[in-house]
Amino acid sequence: MAGLEIRAMETVRQMDVKPGMSVDELVRAMGGCGFGASRLADAVEIYQDMVLGDYTKFFALSGAMVPAGMRNIVAQLIRRGMIDVLVTTGANLVHDIIESISPHHLGSPEAEDADLREGGLSRIYDVYLSDEQFIQFEDLMQGIIPAHGDPVSGTAFLHQLGSRIDDENSILATAESCNVPVFCPALTDSMIGLQAWLFRQTRPLRLDLLADVKEIVDICYRAEKAGIMIVGGGVPKNFSLQSMLVTPHNFQLAVQLTTDHPEAGGLSGATLSEAISWGKLSAQARYVTVYGDATINLPLLVAAVLTRMEERISEEDRSQRCD
Repeated sequence: MAGLEIRAMETVRQMDVKPGMSVDELVRAMGGCGFGASRLADAVEIYQDMVLGDYTKFFALSGAMVPAGMRNIVAQLIRRGMIDVLVTTGANLVHDIIESISPHHLGSPEAEDADLREGGLSRIYDVYLSDEQFIQFEDLMQGIIPAHGDPVSGTAFLHQLGSRIDDENSILATAESCNVPVFCPALTDSMIGLQAWLFRQTRPLRLDLLADVKEIVDICYRAEKAGIMIVGGGVPKNFSLQSMLVTPHNFQLAVQLTTDHPEAGGLSGATLSEAISWGKLSAQARYVTVYGDATINLPLLVAAVLTRMEERISEEDRSQRCD
């Protein structure tokens, strides 16, 4: 038996790089290697099948990916129809709004934090925002939060915010215009939640966050085939995966980009194979976890998949020509 398994293995190909090679060429070459290189190549294959196939496409976005520079990528994926359901953190949405109204986030090597506080700057690793930007955010929020006497779901609330943002690169605005639901299960754990609470001190606002559970479960019920891209872990990962538990379905395709490891037992580091034991992923699911910084792996993955999509469109156009 062991001999059969060995004969089924593929030979590791020593990687060659050349000037001017495309991202997709680079990723294809990585597919013959070991370790993280082959995992990234596998992730591209799975994500390609997800976006080109008849799958309901979930995208779980954790951490602070917007201040790190990943905002336009997510908005583009929504516009291209590559995201059907977005689940994210309040932090990403806060910074999405800030990017729409104020000078952009600043980046530089780490500075002394006491000096930053004295200068009115807040730090997210090596990215910085000024107090003035947060003041502009607060002023805007108090003007665009919709008043509601009747309960409204968090998803409907976020779509209404998106309709009030004039920025084609905004995740919220793009999702609203493309009718893609945005779920933020920890909305109160953000400055959006804080501003909503302040708004409610003087005006009517009733948020029913449990209504979000019904909305995403309904989507899962309708999704006979589903795939998920998980960037990071935390609440977006769990909220997305657990929503399948009360339906007859599960995810057939899954990609996870993370720096977390499973030994601590936390959900962020939990392997995708562990999700099979819960019934979140199909026992026959295709899945891969790519360990590393998502600000590196996500752009590489998306660039390779977009290239393949464009090549497929070109091939289809050529096949329809009669000359």
